[in-house]
Amino acid sequence: CKNLIRTSMDCALKIGALLFLVYGWWGWRTTFGSTPVDMFEQWIAQHGRAYEDEAEKLYRLGVFTRNLESVNAFLQAGERSYTVGLNRFADLTKEEFLATYTTGLMRPSDASYPGLKPFRYVNMTGPSSIDWRNKGVVTPVKDQASCGSCWAFSAVASMESIHKIAKGSLISLSEQQLLACDDNDDGCGGGLHYRAFSYVVSNGGITTEANYPYHPDESTCNSTKQSDHAVSITGYAMVPTNDEKSLMTAVANQPVSVSIDASEFQFYAGGIFDGPCEANLNHEVTLVGYGTDANGTAYWIAKNSWGTSWGDDGYILLKKDIAQKEGLCGLAIRASYPII
Repeated sequence: CKNLIRTSMDCALKIGALLFLVYGWWGWRTTFGSTPVDMFEQWIAQHGRAYEDEAEKLYRLGVFTRNLESVNAFLQAGERSYTVGLNRFADLTKEEFLATYTTGLMRPSDASYPGLKPFRYVNMTGPSSIDWRNKGVVTPVKDQASCGSCWAFSAVASMESIHKIAKGSLISLSEQQLLACDDNDDGCGGGLHYRAFSYVVSNGGITTEANYPYHPDESTCNSTKQSDHAVSITGYAMVPTNDEKSLMTAVANQPVSVSIDASEFQFYAGGIFDGPCEANLNHEVTLVGYGTDANGTAYWIAKNSWGTSWGDDGYILLKKDIAQKEGLCGLAIRASYPII
């Protein structure tokens, strides 16, 4: 699913892009101050992109131009609670983006996974806002690259934070160990955060990122590194389904891993994302806080794993307490947290 989509439509897109370049440059330069070609070349330099030949580069220019038009149309349409912009995904069609960055989940099953414990934050109230980043318990944003490993990054982020909260030291942990050694999940083929927690319980712990760094193309488990535990957990708990209040009390006590529908996140650049989105879960992130903006709009703070050049330095704010019980983009459907 990670090969670039190349069909007979490519020719039409190339021709369309070429016609736009021939007839539309002057108007675009007048409006925006530079041509799409200028912007594309700047974008290539900024992101270090290289293409196999000129035909591929021309195709990507066409995709970039269409995305540029879409972004500008959004920005000119009127005030929204969030903004968009061209980022590392600017030369990908939406279909390519979805196939590469939203294929990281497995289907849940009825199988039981060791370590499950009761939800502990019952009948509790949390503060009106919290941002675990400001408390020094969140590691820097990481990058899963073109691998369906969001589940591993989400689980690791939650374990890093609870270890800091409970034990006092912030340690960057190994997503690669989960990717290569966790038989509950399927590496780049997808997984689920709570299954990753269960694996760590059964394994007795997880090693550091420094000891077992991220190489998504390596799928063979290093048993020696797998046994070199830096952090251990005693279990995990599931947050009650479709219950943002319970989710809030959990996040008030520690960062929480959640599944989400990220289909519309491609060009998010800041502000409170309020949709549109469905609840077709296809990605996982870590909630590291919540709050309310100056207009009274409540939001969640989600740590993503697409690097810092995406979103708001790698984060996205998601509208909180919406009418739908499953939460925005389904974020309240499946959430879990590790226990130390």
